[in-house]
Amino acid sequence: MNQPEQATLTQDPQSASRKQDHIQLAFDSVVEAARNDRRFYYEPMLSAHPAASEWPIEFLGKTMRLPVWISSMTGGTEKAGVINRNLARLANEFGLGMGLGSCRNLLYSDEYLADFALRSLIGPDLPFYANLGVAQVEELLANKEAGRITELVQKLEADGLIVHVNPLQEWLQPEGDRFRLAPIDTISALLEVVDLPVIVKEVGQGMGPESIRRLLELPIAALDFGAMGGTNFSKLELHRANKTDQELFEPLAFTGHTAEEMLWFVNDILDDEHARIACKHVIMSGGIRHFLDGYAGIEQLRCPAVYAQGSAFLKHAMGDYDALRAYMEGQSRGLLLAKAYLKVR
Repeated sequence: MNQPEQATLTQDPQSASRKQDHIQLAFDSVVEAARNDRRFYYEPMLSAHPAASEWPIEFLGKTMRLPVWISSMTGGTEKAGVINRNLARLANEFGLGMGLGSCRNLLYSDEYLADFALRSLIGPDLPFYANLGVAQVEELLANKEAGRITELVQKLEADGLIVHVNPLQEWLQPEGDRFRLAPIDTISALLEVVDLPVIVKEVGQGMGPESIRRLLELPIAALDFGAMGGTNFSKLELHRANKTDQELFEPLAFTGHTAEEMLWFVNDILDDEHARIACKHVIMSGGIRHFLDGYAGIEQLRCPAVYAQGSAFLKHAMGDYDALRAYMEGQSRGLLLAKAYLKVR
């Protein structure tokens, strides 16, 4: 009588069930050709699966372990402390750079300092930047109080300052500030009176080529796109305005430039042999929906670059840290997989 064959170590008891699943899933997984991501060549023959969990990059004088930046978001709200501490913990664990939300409340009071003093959580080796609006910088310079900016950066143990530029937001905000000077002139004046790295960003509508060129000619540390596609703060302020102003000024909220547009503006300027470039670091932000958007952008930019997300991190940072960590772990794995198998066209 024949004995039943012994199962070998290589046999998979779940094989039949899985193959049946594959048959059904095959019908459900047909990809429409129109949805094919045309930004990449898919090269499946050239790499093993990524074994490393990091993509080190030298940026702003420090080594980040992944080319991902946590964008400036929340300022002095009651939830800012929890959100900022979760994000700082994430930056430390994954080796990310981080920009704070507006630190305006800290210029004259330390009441909220604990919500922003995150260096001990981030650690000494990663980029960490304070943040002020260009309106506050203009006012401080006019009042001969530039020292307050240096004091702010020092008490936060930050590496430097992000200046956010937001003329349309301020104009549409019912209680918004009014600029007396062009932002480029305020930033130029700031660079002459402070000895610290300065990053300049827009707040959700991006910048055109002439604004970018003027900024890249200044010795700023980095240009942060703040492009259209992410949180649009002009549109946000319109929701707070009266109905007449909402109807009248709504078209302004839809003017600006996408991150993809700004990417090519930057590359064209860098390629211009007559350009007097002083800044060559870029934070690509605004409408970065997932790791493929970030990967495509930093691969296409012809200068050291990282990509940033704001609202995506914020959504996960308001609760349990494990949810935020799981989100970043997925981004990390996807980014490294893209680096292994996708080549930007």
